[in-house]
Amino acid sequence: MSNRISKFSRRLFISIGTAALIVACNQAQVNQSQSEQQTETAPTQNGQVNIYSSRHYNTDDELYDGFTEQTGIKVNLIEGKADELIERIKSEGANSPADILITVDAGRLWRAQQADIFAPVESEVLTQNIPAHLRDPNNLWFGYSKRARVIIYNKDQVDPTQISTYEDLADPKWKGKLIVRSSGNIYNQSLVAGMIEEKGEQGTAEWIKGIVANFARPPQGNDTSQIEDIAAGVGDVTIANTYYLARYEDNPEVFDKVGIIFPNQEDRGSHVNISGAGLLKNAPNKDNAIAFLEYLASPKAQEFFALGNNEYPVVEGTPVDPVVDSFGEFTDDTTNVSSYGKNNAAAVKIMDLSGWK
Repeated sequence: MSNRISKFSRRLFISIGTAALIVACNQAQVNQSQSEQQTETAPTQNGQVNIYSSRHYNTDDELYDGFTEQTGIKVNLIEGKADELIERIKSEGANSPADILITVDAGRLWRAQQADIFAPVESEVLTQNIPAHLRDPNNLWFGYSKRARVIIYNKDQVDPTQISTYEDLADPKWKGKLIVRSSGNIYNQSLVAGMIEEKGEQGTAEWIKGIVANFARPPQGNDTSQIEDIAAGVGDVTIANTYYLARYEDNPEVFDKVGIIFPNQEDRGSHVNISGAGLLKNAPNKDNAIAFLEYLASPKAQEFFALGNNEYPVVEGTPVDPVVDSFGEFTDDTTNVSSYGKNNAAAVKIMDLSGWK
């Protein structure tokens, strides 16, 4: 700009109007340069999506890489525990960089929904590809993989024809033979919440009293330890998610000694939970976030879920892992999974009062 001013001072014969035009043009160039600098330094919506995830599986890296390869959109990932991420999003408020929250269990998605951090998504891709019972009725979040919570038994001790429903676990013939993890576990809370939706609070309380009376030991451990202890003969029957058992394919001391029963195949179907995600209400990259949610319902992404972590896909026709496939086909309960969150408080209360510690 100084060169132009100097030039102006030397050429006094240039009219004032022309000089003003030169100054104006020069200022426009400065403004354009500043704008270009801002574009270069500030992140742009069509370049990234920011994901907060409580899924802790290394195989999910392939999921994110696949999205970037397909769209050119960079995935920025922050991982943590679900409740901590929800609190972080709440505290960040309107300034939150997060576009999407991914977590496991419909109960946790419900907690996020109650924290008012999700925004509804209108997408034909999502509503057509994801069954209605595996997503929020108001499209605040969507399930992308299923986890079947089944009965696992010791093959040497149990005739599988003796048990076919969750209700059967309360039968006195299993007294001293049932082992489970604690009532503080969200998977068990959601199972009980689903039972409340089916049987009501009183019927569920009666069922849990029978469950507690059959405990072989106080509730403890995780799904993995339940499976291992069933194989070792500590108990005869337990409740666990199928994908945990699939991880023992190369461990015959466990895998070959236990069997799976998909409960309630003659009536409502087996309890399933989900891993899911939702768009955050303050998402700075909304369009990219919706594109990512739709990508998760695509054939490629569904295969990542199914083959990468031994989960069941939600989109019909997606192949499942061969080990999981060997467990057999089953019918799942079509109760909307949002009921797990709605009934969570009642489930926790009933479990506590009934002695399920």
